[in-house]
Amino acid sequence: MKVHFIKAVFLLIFGLVSTISTLSAQKYASGPQVLSFFSDADDTDQPYGLYLPPNYDENKKYPLVVMLHGAGSNHRLALRRVFGKTNGEDETDVEASRSFPKWDDVDFIVASVYARGTAGYQGIPEQDVYDMLDDVKKRFKIDENKTYLTGLSMGGGGTLWIGLTRPDIWAAIAPVCPAPPAGTFDLATNALNFPIHFFHGDADPVVPVEGTRKWVSHLQDIGVEVSYKEFVDVKHDSWVSAYDNQFIFEWFSHAERVPYPDRVRFVSKLYKYNKSFWVTFDKIQHGTLAEIDANLAKPNALEITTKNLDAFTLNLKNHPKFKPGTLTVKLDGVTLSVKTDSTASFSKNGGTWAVAPNAVATASGKRKGAEGPILDAFSARHVYVYGTADNPSPEELTKRLEIANTAANWSQYRGPFLGRIMFFPRVLSDKEVRPSDVESSNLILFGTKETNSYIAKFADKLPMHLSPADKTHGLFYVFPMDKHYVAVNSGLPWWIGTEDQGYPFVPVMHRKLSEYKDFLLFKDSAKNIVTDGYFTPEWKLPEDIKTKLSASGAVNFTK
Repeated sequence: MKVHFIKAVFLLIFGLVSTISTLSAQKYASGPQVLSFFSDADDTDQPYGLYLPPNYDENKKYPLVVMLHGAGSNHRLALRRVFGKTNGEDETDVEASRSFPKWDDVDFIVASVYARGTAGYQGIPEQDVYDMLDDVKKRFKIDENKTYLTGLSMGGGGTLWIGLTRPDIWAAIAPVCPAPPAGTFDLATNALNFPIHFFHGDADPVVPVEGTRKWVSHLQDIGVEVSYKEFVDVKHDSWVSAYDNQFIFEWFSHAERVPYPDRVRFVSKLYKYNKSFWVTFDKIQHGTLAEIDANLAKPNALEITTKNLDAFTLNLKNHPKFKPGTLTVKLDGVTLSVKTDSTASFSKNGGTWAVAPNAVATASGKRKGAEGPILDAFSARHVYVYGTADNPSPEELTKRLEIANTAANWSQYRGPFLGRIMFFPRVLSDKEVRPSDVESSNLILFGTKETNSYIAKFADKLPMHLSPADKTHGLFYVFPMDKHYVAVNSGLPWWIGTEDQGYPFVPVMHRKLSEYKDFLLFKDSAKNIVTDGYFTPEWKLPEDIKTKLSASGAVNFTK
């Protein structure tokens, strides 16, 4: 009896182990499916489409294609599109989103982000792309040197923006009829180390083909490897031809990232995007496009030219042309030598470059995570806070809540094509803000120090305040506070009187955010700007701006 009992227990345990092992081995089905990641931006699970090749081997590294959908679309349609599967005859996008058709298998993993719907690919949706990428890498073995990016229309513009702001991630990118955000063209230099394939229809009435032609011509002129296919008499649906017969996988398969290139050309205006391969920008000349061209032409010998850059760091660890020892650097015509095991920093003082022990931006000045402009406060986790400190009447309290709710209403309905942006930040009164909110979030503060207790709490650290008696102005600015930002909107709301213009990827009150600098003062309407601008690198108001603000009679200064 005892032997039989032990045998039974053994078989039970063996069966459980076998079942667990089987379930683990079959964790993900092959083919198209939908997964999700948790977004800290608004504490939601965000979906993304995923294709897993048949007979997926968890011990093998796979190439990855990231696909960005266009306006009025979603992650499910995007997964179909990149495999060349357009809608059936008389099939709507809504109907096509309900199922995945059969397509030929490829030996790639493919991920298609939802990115909140039609919201462009900056700010929260941009972070979603990277959060999805991190999630895919946690679940599956991805070949870091065979990671590719493509997208159509709005997603084609996102492909250019995301590909060029962080160029050391991608092995190749392929924008289709792209509608890129403002400022993307300035970053073309960053494409040195990967090939680009453009696609566009010559009869496109939505995104004019001349924009893509300009991109292709410029990239050719600066030595980037670029291919271009222009489809005759094709309108805005050029993705049907671009992705036909799964062409994009064939083209991507020939590209592989070189993780340690000999030459790095990199430009950026923002510390948020301050790294490319083995080069990191530490101090950018304020308000300019910083540039570097660094060439490790010979072992331990660099030739570097810069523009609008005051400090940078090199990290040559694992570079095949570097060995620990003396590194010789010809920097803007001056030769410097530094002994290093892998890293070396350089800073400019009085126009002269020197080796620096630590070339990072000052802790109190503009830096990564604390540089503005206003949009940056809305590009990560944030909450909207209205004031109750002055015990407002019920009518006034309702008005304040309505303003905060309008600002937070990213998900307003914009019709059947654009739909809603699926982003849901919280709205709180100043009495409801918890210490965890201050610790984890940017605060969008409405009111003045007299009406909002959090503006009052930070009053001595904030640079300026709107006069509580003023009824005709709106003051709006961003300012770093501890580990996060506060964005203060006193008086009239930042969107009042604005017009609905530009690509409608986000609601009009949020579209204006990308146009604003660090601060603005307007009168009666946000179209009537009294003055605007950027804080200095030390987060101070420029004196000429301070004079204009003072002359308005509407602004008081802390210092």
